[in-house]
Amino acid sequence: MPIQPVTDSLRELGYPTSDSFARFLGVVTLAGTALYAWPRTSLLGAVLLTGLMGGAIATHLRLDHPLFTHTLFGVWLGLFLWAGLWLRDERLQRVLPISRP
Repeated sequence: MPIQPVTDSLRELGYPTSDSFARFLGVVTLAGTALYAWPRTSLLGAVLLTGLMGGAIATHLRLDHPLFTHTLFGVWLGLFLWAGLWLRDERLQRVLPISRP
């Protein structure tokens, strides 16, 4: 079922407004989030979601949207995403230590 705000946003951002494209974006986002939530695949989920946020950043750069509210929103989400993963995964803490003992 098409949701009008989604269709309007896709049109404004210059993407196809078809229902199948909107569903595809939703499925990719949900799949990345599910992978991120499951501990065994959390790194893969973080990488996929970071790529998705990179696409959002590129879209807002292309359209010359405001820097801090629109363009860098994907950066803020990515930082929170990786900080959350770093806090819950000892392996990542060993690879990316904040301070060395």
